[in-house]
Amino acid sequence: MYQNQNQAQGTNFGAQQQNAGTQQSGSNRSGRTVVPEAKGALNQMKYEIASELGINLKQGYNGDLPSRQAGYIGGYMTKRLVEQAERSMSGKA
Repeated sequence: MYQNQNQAQGTNFGAQQQNAGTQQSGSNRSGRTVVPEAKGALNQMKYEIASELGINLKQGYNGDLPSRQAGYIGGYMTKRLVEQAERSMSGKA
């Protein structure tokens, strides 16, 4: 009986998480580009940042890249995108 209760709660919890994810507007956790037209610019930024950090990023599959290095690239991309958005919002583009 106890095990069945946990399974039922686990299933319900998963449904709650799924519903919460669909309720958030602008939430992008699937790796999809929200603005498809920006995909090329984001890809170019990724390679520029990797080069600046001294990380050898190949075209195509980079599954052998350590997660720490991939995280550095993603973190710097986020930092740069936030800076650009702040400049745009302040009118100092």
